[in-house]
Amino acid sequence: MIKLTELFSESELKDWRARLEKHPEANLLQSPEWAHVNAIKGAKVFYLPFGENDFALAILRTARRGRYLEVPAGPIIDWHNDKTINTAFDELKKLARSEKCGFIRFRPQLEDTPENRKKTAQSGGKLSLMHLGAQNTVFIDLKPTEDEILASLRRQTRYEVRQSAKKGVVVEKYTSLEMFKEFHQVQVQTAERQHFIPPNFTELEAEHEAFGENAVIYKAMSAEGEPIAYGLVLKGQTEAEYFEAASTDLGRKLPGAYAIQWQAIRDLKAEGYDRYNLFGIAPPNQPNHRYAKVTTFKTGFGEPYNFVPAHDIVISSVKYGVNRLIEAARKKKRHL
Repeated sequence: MIKLTELFSESELKDWRARLEKHPEANLLQSPEWAHVNAIKGAKVFYLPFGENDFALAILRTARRGRYLEVPAGPIIDWHNDKTINTAFDELKKLARSEKCGFIRFRPQLEDTPENRKKTAQSGGKLSLMHLGAQNTVFIDLKPTEDEILASLRRQTRYEVRQSAKKGVVVEKYTSLEMFKEFHQVQVQTAERQHFIPPNFTELEAEHEAFGENAVIYKAMSAEGEPIAYGLVLKGQTEAEYFEAASTDLGRKLPGAYAIQWQAIRDLKAEGYDRYNLFGIAPPNQPNHRYAKVTTFKTGFGEPYNFVPAHDIVISSVKYGVNRLIEAARKKKRHL
């Protein structure tokens, strides 16, 4: 496996983590660990510092439809500073050209407001057809007390959390590769039932390798020890994300998924995290979106939060045009 120190020097990593500390809005998609995940999977990754505090993790994506530069949940910059915005995107464009990319795709870590869309437009980008990096999500504020957090949940969600305890649901957590393998097997079964494409094990193995003890699988079991549900939580420097899930047929009878979330909330709060990102729901007013079912579950724990959507900066109009035609067809087919 590739080591993080083979990708970046100790001084670069120290600088990167220091910049993350100064940007509490950033999440793990702009972290050294996420760069590590993608490098293990074979992608070329770049750390670009701007000025004193700003930066971007850029990932070179090579697909049949062409090469492009991806900046998930970034760049992490002062969006109130025009000079910083211009500098950041000049550097990203320079990198994209040197890597022969057709375009740059980024999704800024900004709430979706008219003002922030105007700021994003300064980059010269146009709205992407595809989403990037959980641009519609749910955040759970972990600063209140446990009782206050519980009281803030939707009534039905609060009921299911309490029922999980009454029905003897037990939640345990693991960081071993063996549990990642078990999780993947159940995820494949879940995908067959619910008709979606699961991540391959290579992706999970990369996350296990890159995040180490900060990649935690929660497993909910019945009082008899039968598995009900699983959840993968990745813990970053600034927030934790509920990244993947799986369930067995028993999940239809017992509220294992609710028990997992409540245990994760309690654990993360105890570890000092202020924010828990449930990572991905359907966009507003799209009831047929493939994330619609999980949206109902996740919004029981908090209010939806929408980031400015992904934008594309065209580097080659010919290459980008081909890509856009392919993505338009895929978006329609996959109900995205």
